[in-house]
Amino acid sequence: MTDSKYFTTTKKGEIFELKAELNSDKKEKKKEAVKKVIASMTVGKDVSALFPDVVNCMQTDNLELKKLVYLYLMNYAKSQPDMAIMAVNTFVKDCEDPNPLIRALAVRTMGCIRVDKITEYLCEPLRKCLKDEDPYVRKTAAVCVAKLHDINAQLVEDQGFLDTLKDLISDSNPMVVANAVAALSEIAESHPSSNLLDLNPQSINKLLTALNECTEWGQIFILDCLANYMPKDDREAQSICERVTPRLSHANSAVVLSAVKVLMKFMEMLSKDLDYYGTLLKKLAPPLVTLLSAEPELQYVALRNINLIVQKRPEILKHEMKVFFVKYNDPIYVKLEKLDIMIRLASQANIAQVLAELKEYATEVDVDFVRKAVRAIGRCAIKVEQSAERCVSTLLDLIQTKVNYVVQEAIVVIKDIFRKYPNKYESVIATLCENLDSLDEPEARAAMIWIVGEYAERIDNADELLESFLEGFHDESTQVQLQLLTAIVKLFLKKPTETQELVQQVLSLATQDSDNPDLRDRGYIYWRLLSTDPVAAKEVVLAEKPLISEETDLIEPTLLDELICYIGTLASVYHKPPSAFVEGSRGVVHKSLPPRTGSSESAESPDAAPSGGQAAEQPAVIPTQGDLLGDLLNLDLGPPVGGPPIATSSVQMGAVDLLGGGLDSLLRSDVGGSPAMGSGSGFAPAPSTAMPANLGAPLGSGLGDLFDLTSGVGTLSGSYVAPKTVWLPAMKAKGLEISGTFSRQVGSISMDLVLTNKALQVMSDFAIQFNRNSFGLAPAAPLQVHAPLAPNQSVEISLPLNTVGSVMKMDPLNNLQVAVKNNIDVFYFSTLYPLHILFVEDGKMERQMFLATWKDIPNENEAQFQIKDCSLNADAVSSKLQGSNIFTIAKRNVEGQDMLYQSLKLTNGIWVLAELRIQPSNPSFTLSLKCRAPEVSQYIYQAYETILKN
Repeated sequence: MTDSKYFTTTKKGEIFELKAELNSDKKEKKKEAVKKVIASMTVGKDVSALFPDVVNCMQTDNLELKKLVYLYLMNYAKSQPDMAIMAVNTFVKDCEDPNPLIRALAVRTMGCIRVDKITEYLCEPLRKCLKDEDPYVRKTAAVCVAKLHDINAQLVEDQGFLDTLKDLISDSNPMVVANAVAALSEIAESHPSSNLLDLNPQSINKLLTALNECTEWGQIFILDCLANYMPKDDREAQSICERVTPRLSHANSAVVLSAVKVLMKFMEMLSKDLDYYGTLLKKLAPPLVTLLSAEPELQYVALRNINLIVQKRPEILKHEMKVFFVKYNDPIYVKLEKLDIMIRLASQANIAQVLAELKEYATEVDVDFVRKAVRAIGRCAIKVEQSAERCVSTLLDLIQTKVNYVVQEAIVVIKDIFRKYPNKYESVIATLCENLDSLDEPEARAAMIWIVGEYAERIDNADELLESFLEGFHDESTQVQLQLLTAIVKLFLKKPTETQELVQQVLSLATQDSDNPDLRDRGYIYWRLLSTDPVAAKEVVLAEKPLISEETDLIEPTLLDELICYIGTLASVYHKPPSAFVEGSRGVVHKSLPPRTGSSESAESPDAAPSGGQAAEQPAVIPTQGDLLGDLLNLDLGPPVGGPPIATSSVQMGAVDLLGGGLDSLLRSDVGGSPAMGSGSGFAPAPSTAMPANLGAPLGSGLGDLFDLTSGVGTLSGSYVAPKTVWLPAMKAKGLEISGTFSRQVGSISMDLVLTNKALQVMSDFAIQFNRNSFGLAPAAPLQVHAPLAPNQSVEISLPLNTVGSVMKMDPLNNLQVAVKNNIDVFYFSTLYPLHILFVEDGKMERQMFLATWKDIPNENEAQFQIKDCSLNADAVSSKLQGSNIFTIAKRNVEGQDMLYQSLKLTNGIWVLAELRIQPSNPSFTLSLKCRAPEVSQYIYQAYETILKN
């Protein structure tokens, strides 16, 4: 008879009866009673009243009964901690039982009882089990350490269990090794700073040996651990790859994906010229193809991972196009994913095959799939130029089918093809115009209107076509209204005599009858342009359009590299880093691929700049992939909270520990810098065109804008501002280009940005966040872009900064990692800020104090630098440096040399003292710097050089 009978009875007085049965002398009766208790517990009845009676049943040799009692104990120990202590003795006894199954059962249950009071009693039995002669007990004990660490981390560390776990990595039994690795990995995840898995070539060798004999889950734990190891050179990487490759033929898809992750990561370190590199590429394709013959859910996971792999290394699957062809019985989610990968793999060699397939898909019954297939044909045309003609004729065939949604999608993609290949396929416009009446979706209507406006001179009845759209102007969506307004203005500029009435009509509809601010603004701009300067209007509206790029949906490279490290996990299915969807993910460690073989890191280091180079002009460094990993991803990108910029000079918490304290204890002067000027005054200069170029800059711009003389020298304090450089190129940020510089005006630091939209869609909802950095720089106000940023439009913004953010020492010290969010995605870049923006206004030391401090700072803290090719005299140098808050305290002439003694103070209270030696005939100056935090000297020297040479 089955155990289902235990779930059927529900009579009164049941608890009382069970109590009697549990205390029965007959073993069978006891077992039956415990089964009934577990059944009641499983369906949600409260049987905690029977706790003491059930615990009494633990004293038994019967393994089945013991398992049931332990199950009950795990469930109720939390609500009955005092009672649970009664069971401790039995645990201790069971851990010494001759039967290894019972020893393992006891230690497993101990780990599952999450009661603080009991944990300390369990340390002794656990210690014995970790050193047990039976591997089954040891492997169970290893997992128990991880569970105990979760309850009481301090206890586990004090008892030395972590060291025992590390020793288990060298165990003779592969399953013990795998569980030890799993336990250490889990503990390391919750404590990223602890270097638990201290992997070295010897321990890696042991793991690889265990790999061949483990169960499949053991193999996954070991492979995931290997993926976190950084080989010391390409030879070691190759040897690991050779030993991991056999895992690719495993039956379990999770093992295959984990092996792929390790290989993808270590391939970064292999030179592409190696024969082995080519062999490895060939070996990676078959296992990935095999994954696609599994059931649909597994196929989907495999396809999402393959999507990442194809973006990183398309050459792996370039000959496997056929396996991504859609089957009639694939679920829609698999079909759409396959379609995406087909387009990524499309090339001149296979385009004919791909197009034949896509044309077939366009006649399917599934509307979503058909739409995506038609779009795919357009994407192929843009990606593979040689196929464009064939794609266009395929699209025309599809338009002839007169299936409404096919026609609409085809028109949308033909618009993009016109943008990519101007003056090539315009002969098809007549066919498109025949289908005007059937268009009912905003995107298709807008695309058709764009085509009519753009090619109005080739369409005889363009005015009639556009007039037909104008009849229901107010019922159209905003997208169509904006497009119609622009198209009619284009038409007017091309055929002014015939369309004057039409343009009057659309301008009054847009400006007087519409309540949409975007539409009204565009209407007014066109109206003013046309009424004041028709020639300028022609130049603006009929300007050359940039060609569109092919792959607009590629994942940003740094994020892609991080996702490659998460192949085979949820992150690779969501295509988001774990910190984006794991709650409380402060502890998530950001992973990155190892640096490519032969790439030198020196370009990133400011020290490697030539001595004549301008340090402040160097923020356009390309960040290394590991650079952006800080906490950027798990910051919530809402607007930062905070008032106007704070120009305080008091010491920030934490900053002093970072850089060594400075002299503020001697000089407790609470003189704040002057308040932020212009924070409320909003003096924005009149825009030179009808469009306000500086929408986001009332904050902190103030009088600085009024006196905006050339190249940023208009700052009131005369502090040097470097010219803007590109920080984030458009190709890395889906069309958003960010360039900028830093400035300091009257005590306020600001980041002066230019945001340029080089994409095809409008950008909005901008926000900015900084990662923790050496001086606590943080935005003092939200990033304000007042109007959506239209394609090919730029906006200048001055973002006020303060220095009250979180502090973390960076390398280099002046590195700033930034995340910018808009409606499309979140983008990351890092830049170097010039240190002179942190020089505060009250940095002039009294002479006596200067003398005493110079003597007090030890000589080993002194650093000497040469400033070459500078032809200024001492007075010019002094006044130039004073503009950037480097103050001259005394000037002496010794043996024909001018000696300037100077002081400056950083925002975190650190003082820097300087002696500058200038010889009238010699263009090289000698700069000696003394500071309690010598690591800043290099950057102070760069600031000196930058200010004096510009």
